[in-house]
Parts: sequence; C-alpha cells; structure tokens
Amino acid sequence: QVQLVESGGGLVQAGGSLRLSCAASAPTFSSLAMGWFRQAPGKGRDFVARISRSGVTTYYTDSVRGRFTISRDNTKNTVYLQMNSLKPEDTAVYFCVADRGQIYTRSTAAYEYWGQGTQVTVSS
Repeated sequence: QVQLVESGGGLVQAGGSLRLSCAASAPTFSSLAMGWFRQAPGKGRDFVARISRSGVTTYYTDSVRGRFTISRDNTKNTVYLQMNSLKPEDTAVYFCVADRGQIYTRSTAAYEYWGQGTQVTVSS
C-alpha cells in the first residue's frame, strides 16, 4: 500500500512562491510515476504536473508551464512542486498522486493513490 502526505501549502501574495512536498511510504517509490492535481472551490480535480519514475520526463498543464517545476528525490521517497509567480487563480487544494502505470495521462482515474491534499491560497 502507498500512503502520500503533502506539506508546504499556505497563504502567499500574488507573485510569490511556495514549494509543496509529498512524502511517500512506498517500498517501490522509484517504480511509481508521480504527479500533482488541484481542486479549486466548486470545481473538479485538474491535472497540474507529472514526473516519470526516473525524474527525466515531466509534463505540465499549460497554465502552469514555465512557473511550476515538478521534481523528485528517489532516495528520500519525496516529490516536490516548486510554484513561482503564483496567481490568485492558482488557489486550490493540491493533491499528490501516484500511478503504477507508465503511460502519460491527465485522467484522475488513472492515479491509484492520492494524498489528503494541502491548501494553497494566493491573495491578490
């Protein structure tokens, strides 16, 4: 079983930065593709970013590309989301996710494991 615990959320002014972390309790962490989704108030869960098992390949939704960076440290079983130039529209609960499959997907159904989420609020 895989457990994911996010941290690093909070309140920040527009233009600021935050770094989210996700610690995974998974003996086979390096075999999992990892990612982040977010859910704004009153909306569904949207794909944000994904990173391959090795960390070599990354994917981003268009609205965050160039501002957010996903990375991972397989020695620490941790994945990160560095968020720069934050905007009020980035306000959401951010979820860390894990996928045992290796095919790139933005579908929530493909990610077997989810964290509890961490709130990010960007004030204008």
